[in-house]
Amino acid sequence: MSADDVAELKAQWNDVLYDLESHNRTAWLALFDGRLAALDHNVLTLDFSDATKFSGAHEFERAQRPDFLVALAESVARVTGLTLTITTV
Repeated sequence: MSADDVAELKAQWNDVLYDLESHNRTAWLALFDGRLAALDHNVLTLDFSDATKFSGAHEFERAQRPDFLVALAESVARVTGLTLTITTV
């Protein structure tokens, strides 16, 4: 994974989220406030540590659902062409 891939992913992150919303709105609701924390060896880590900034509680457990992480990886692939595994912290 090159620095260019990381920059491309960050530049296209909103497009990835729009794609996810159009394909799986429930996954989008669980994942949209995750922040790109790391991208290493085709593994993207999302950080939810600041998810409490909103007035309502974020159910972090939902963000760890394997089917939601797969849906996000599929959106990343459709938008950027990158094949990634998604993890959360």
